[in-house]
Amino acid sequence: MKKLEAIVKPFKLDDVKEALHGIGIQGLTVIEVKGFGRQKGHTELYRGAEYVVDFLPKVKIELVLEDDMVERAIEAIQQAAFTGRIGDGKIFISTIEEVVRIRTGERGTSAI
Repeated sequence: MKKLEAIVKPFKLDDVKEALHGIGIQGLTVIEVKGFGRQKGHTELYRGAEYVVDFLPKVKIELVLEDDMVERAIEAIQQAAFTGRIGDGKIFISTIEEVVRIRTGERGTSAI
């Protein structure tokens, strides 16, 4: 099993959700986050004063998948979140050793 964590622009959340649903992924977790990468924020003008916005709003999507679904999920996220502009986001993949469904006690892929 693998855990995918995707950091994307907030306005792309619905597109990513629909793309993942389209390939059969049923559950995911969404967290509103702030951060920056290479773009290092931007400057804005407010009431005549310029200030730096260091942390940009992003959305973090987390999902745990069986190994055979990982590549399809990566492709779906990449296509749905792509704008071609800086700050499109990243996808992190890590290995999950075990999953336990609290309600039933199921373990492994049946608990996903």
